[in-house]
Amino acid sequence: MTIFRRFGFLLVLCAGCLTLPAQAATFKIATLSPEGSGWMKVLRKYGKRIEERTDGEVKFKFYPGGVMGDDKAVMRKMRVGQLHGAVVTSGGLAQVYPDIALYSMPMLFRSEAEIDHVRAALDSQLMAGLREEKYVGFGFAEVGFAYPMSQQPAVSVTAMRQRKVWTPDNDQASLEGFKAFDISPIPLPIADVLAGLQTGLIDSIASPPIGAIALQWHTQVDYALELPLLYIYGLFAMAERPFNRLSAEHQAVVSEEMQTAVKEVDAAARRDHNSAKAALSNQGIEWLQPGSEDTTEWITLADDARRDMVAGDYISAGLYQKTIDLLAEFRESGG
Repeated sequence: MTIFRRFGFLLVLCAGCLTLPAQAATFKIATLSPEGSGWMKVLRKYGKRIEERTDGEVKFKFYPGGVMGDDKAVMRKMRVGQLHGAVVTSGGLAQVYPDIALYSMPMLFRSEAEIDHVRAALDSQLMAGLREEKYVGFGFAEVGFAYPMSQQPAVSVTAMRQRKVWTPDNDQASLEGFKAFDISPIPLPIADVLAGLQTGLIDSIASPPIGAIALQWHTQVDYALELPLLYIYGLFAMAERPFNRLSAEHQAVVSEEMQTAVKEVDAAARRDHNSAKAALSNQGIEWLQPGSEDTTEWITLADDARRDMVAGDYISAGLYQKTIDLLAEFRESGG
């Protein structure tokens, strides 16, 4: 199970406006990843490298395991200045920069190759957009495709409507996506999902395999639908104001080391996602195969959901069209 402890899917959030000395700084960073996980090992490794390269003038203090709360709680603590930043899910930062949730639109991607093609073109643009909102991002780290998983078999959209489906609390993009499928989800913080499955409050989730295993959700479901519903990813972001109080030299060191850290997690996650998917089968999860009619219905409703999200200004129209053009180009080339 070692590979699954790298799970970084849910780490939490953004940044505040603490006043730091011009040359000496200790950044307070929150994450849902538990101590000993892959994310925490990488963060501590590169935090130490930064401390060494800056002669101890820049340090990082990490708060792992969700001790600072979920995305909503961490955001509040950022606003009052208790934290400087965090590793976050796209849903957390979408509150301040909606376009950061672009890649998680329902059924946008069909394969990992498509993801790589679009990300190569747009990651830097999204990081620049985040900076305009006064946050410094160090890159995206994927968690993987989220698949519908349930305690009862559900292949069609109609069958899924009968289930009690979880959605992340305070994640407007997910709520809009479910709305298009005419599914009424039950919002819960990530920390409450396992208990919700155990008590019957919910009976279905959409999760990457590695997340389901790391959080023990797989022990409460029996079926998974072979349908990549969402692409899940996180990012490490800090508030611009405390970051800007560093010297130019120290800013460069922090950016270099933390960008490398996120890339390391991103690469490991791709390998772990594929292993975790196979592991679910070994744990007794039955993978259901949707028929052509069911697949067509899911895709059609997902297309409608994305258009509604653009029309509702959840995602910028120009950025979405650029994404669609990139995908069309890739698919036409036989990618």
